[in-house]
Amino acid sequence: MSAFLLSFAVIFIAELGDKSQLMAMTFATRYRFWTVIAAISAATAVIHLFSVALGSIVGLSLPTGPISLVAGIAFVAFGLWTLRGDELSEDEESRVQRSTRPAFIAVMIAFFLAELGDKTMLATVTLATTQGWFGTWLGSTVGMVAADALAIGVGTVLGRALPERVIRIGAACLFFIFGAWLLFEGVQTTMG
Repeated sequence: MSAFLLSFAVIFIAELGDKSQLMAMTFATRYRFWTVIAAISAATAVIHLFSVALGSIVGLSLPTGPISLVAGIAFVAFGLWTLRGDELSEDEESRVQRSTRPAFIAVMIAFFLAELGDKTMLATVTLATTQGWFGTWLGSTVGMVAADALAIGVGTVLGRALPERVIRIGAACLFFIFGAWLLFEGVQTTMG
């Protein structure tokens, strides 16, 4: 249960202001809400299952102290990445606009490709090195879908007038806190 809650919180926060949210809002202007959410859920479940498998393998191969140190550094990097912001590339924007495939398939493929190497994928790999694989997979998947559903809902109500800078700074601060906590644990484990 702790792996689920931690993964949900971290990935939900990581997704705030991410390009996936922008894609979700864009797709929601073309397709029905439930179609977009179902496609996001399918793509996220697959990519995060792969991420958890990778993280579990790394977690079994390395001692806990160095993993916590690397994870802490990674979370600080995710915070810096979040501060920098994320925007849809021209290729991603045009993929959303010109899609002629059935809606579910188009959204699922676009999300799958957008998430490869994204900070939420890397955060899931990082979490899986020290947490249980199932809780991490389920929590990260539900956290990402919840954040994207929130973006679609808020985007529909508020349009493009979201306080993006405030969201980005808040999410970055939470990453810095998680990173500091992991660094502290890593130093304590390595020294102790």
